Amino acid sequence: MEKEVQKEEELKAKPSGDDQEVSEEAAVSETEDKGHDEIKDTENFKDKYYYVVAEMQNMQKRFDREKQNLLKYGNENVLKDVLDVVDNFERTLGFISNTEDTKIKNIAVGIEMIQKQLLDALEKHGLKKVDAMGELFDPNFHEAMGQEEAEGKKEEEVIKVHQNGYTLNDRLIRPAKVVIAKN
Repeated sequence: MEKEVQKEEELKAKPSGDDQEVSEEAAVSETEDKGHDEIKDTENFKDKYYYVVAEMQNMQKRFDREKQNLLKYGNENVLKDVLDVVDNFERTLGFISNTEDTKIKNIAVGIEMIQKQLLDALEKHGLKKVDAMGELFDPNFHEAMGQEEAEGKKEEEVIKVHQNGYTLNDRLIRPAKVVIAKN
């Protein structure tokens, strides 16, 4: 009898086949849920990683582009100030070039040489003079100071240049101040 009581207790303690299947399904389902969550988390981390990598690459490209622009156009303000000196050379030559005195003519030649040397040095760094005389008026490169009647000239052709314009690496830093023809 003792043996029978022991067997009954074992049977009670031991889950039945149906209970065992339910618990195995629950365990499998729980494992699948954990695996599915881990896969989702892994995909989220991968997405975030790729996003951060792409953002870093874009930031590096922006930084490189800004650095190039800084190197290319960083000295723009200095060159604008130097252009005032170039203008003074031009004005001085305009005043003294028509004289008959040989000493003053020699001085004019010296000033022309210095002016040319200065412009050549600036040109090495990307500064270029805007061609205006005889060209058609272009508001992208010229600033009209007035209009005058001129025979034999096209409508809106530049007939006088009051101040030369300049570009730095193909970017306008000062427009040419001009007078244009009207018919």
